[in-house]
Amino acid sequence: MMSERIGSYVHVPFCSAVCPYCDFAVVSGRDDQLGRYRDAVVNEISRDDPWESLESVYIGGGTPSRMPPEMLGTIVSALGDQHGLGEGAEISLEANPEDFDAATADGLLASGFNRISFGAQSFDNKILLQLGRRHEADQIGRSVATARASGFENISIDLIYGTPGETDQSWSSTLDRAIATDPDHVSCYALTVEPGTPLGREVKAGAPAPDPDVQADRFEAADRRLSEAGLKRYEVSNWSRPGYECVYNSTVWAQGEYAAYGNSAHRFRDRTRSRNLSRLDQYLGAIEEGESAIAGSDSRLEGAEFEIDRLFVGLRRTIGVPTGPGGRSLLDSFDGQRLLAAGVIVEVDGWLRIDRPLMTDEVLRSVLALDLAGLDDDDAGT
Repeated sequence: MMSERIGSYVHVPFCSAVCPYCDFAVVSGRDDQLGRYRDAVVNEISRDDPWESLESVYIGGGTPSRMPPEMLGTIVSALGDQHGLGEGAEISLEANPEDFDAATADGLLASGFNRISFGAQSFDNKILLQLGRRHEADQIGRSVATARASGFENISIDLIYGTPGETDQSWSSTLDRAIATDPDHVSCYALTVEPGTPLGREVKAGAPAPDPDVQADRFEAADRRLSEAGLKRYEVSNWSRPGYECVYNSTVWAQGEYAAYGNSAHRFRDRTRSRNLSRLDQYLGAIEEGESAIAGSDSRLEGAEFEIDRLFVGLRRTIGVPTGPGGRSLLDSFDGQRLLAAGVIVEVDGWLRIDRPLMTDEVLRSVLALDLAGLDDDDAGT
């Protein structure tokens, strides 16, 4: 069954420089377009069909904190005017430690933000340099302390593990220092080599690639240390204190619906996934010409496709999903029987979940391979 929660994502593509591993729709050296972009996003929001009150807003990128708080506040206000913001709605912003100060924190609070997610990535300066980050390790703790002192009560830290050259000691120290900042939420992601990125080209030319076995060890170390610190894993890559699970991301994983604005933004409304133009100039031109910014749309999810989608997004959560006909088909399949026997997946009280999170990708590949031909909406877990 779809989540009753709804939210909105806003993409802000501006960065001081593009990290070598990044394959997102981002730009550097274009800060002169910040005001123009703000106006385009507000325009896009105002042209959308009014919806129900949003329970979460997530502004990501890119580096959204490069946009002044008053500009970001204008975007939040436009969302409230067009759709409404529910009481206590989670309003999140991604920020980098190097451009976050007390004035920024105060301005963001005044603009309605109540959650900050810092792109820390590592507390090892050598690894930060290798990842192309512009901050040093000590700036992370100072930024978290600044946000806390200004009044933010919901702070998240993003970390990346498995960078070639990272040692067990380096990762252990990163986890210790991250925990010492007393975050409410931590995300840990394995470094991924994406084709077409500078990192991808370097690896193709012979540079060391991340070692999957080492990354598995790093994940297990993170799960152990964060759990000991009172942060419970609620999704494959996310841990939080009780009550601090990210509302926007939880909505996405529960097959909830969300609007989206800005270049490359992806949305899910009325069982349909669609995406905006990726290139900044194309997006700006389309909006300013009064045209749609949508670059493509999938067909409306019905029956079997809806059920596979439900499993694909929902099984990332530690609680899993109601088994439903798709889950039953997975359990009855050859792959499912093998995964069940190995303790990778389990079914308890009508809920299907993954008990070995390092095997998540394998389980999801099995989900995509399911043959649910003939399943209609009356049968699907809607």
